[in-house]
Amino acid sequence: MTDRLKVAMPKGRIYKQASKLLREAGVPIPPDVDDTRKLVIPLPELGMEFIMAKPVDVPTYVEYGAADIGIVGKDVLLEESKDVYELLDLEIARCRMSVIGLPDWQPGIHQRVATKYPRVASQYFREQGQQVEVIKLNGSIELAPLIGLADRIVDMVETGQTLRENGLIEQTRILDITSRLIANRVSYRMKNTAIQELCDRLQHVIPGKAVQQQGGSRA
Repeated sequence: MTDRLKVAMPKGRIYKQASKLLREAGVPIPPDVDDTRKLVIPLPELGMEFIMAKPVDVPTYVEYGAADIGIVGKDVLLEESKDVYELLDLEIARCRMSVIGLPDWQPGIHQRVATKYPRVASQYFREQGQQVEVIKLNGSIELAPLIGLADRIVDMVETGQTLRENGLIEQTRILDITSRLIANRVSYRMKNTAIQELCDRLQHVIPGKAVQQQGGSRA
């Protein structure tokens, strides 16, 4: 069993921001890691091992101990509901989860909502007292209302450019989303020193938190 800290890193957009934050925190990730196609990247000089994963799979790797810690969006955590520790809000990959539809949408008796997040969407509409049929899709969610598959969608919005290009509008913001640092429960005990040291380093560079620490926090 290796003593390296196994880190599940999300591929794609979040990785770029996460690796930048880690470097700012004093973790000198070699530049060639950013472009590699390797899925498991030993970094013995850092005492780490990166596991490159699809963002939706990161909490699963962490829950089952294949990774000690991981970086993942809050949207995935809410949808997957895995048994992990949520250690830090990293304040990166900021976006929002919203209800989206065509400008001429009107409420009806039988409403269908398409989404990658059926658990979160179902809970939201229940809390709003709205009865809807939730349809799970895995990609191009914006297509659903355009071809009549669904009346509305629940999806992530960053700039809103994709919505505008497809004639859709953001109707209701459900919640704001950022990426989080999570840990396996056993690893958090067994490798607490290494994990806590990383958390301390990150807290000094997380956007907004460093300023808060310098100025002091108010209850």
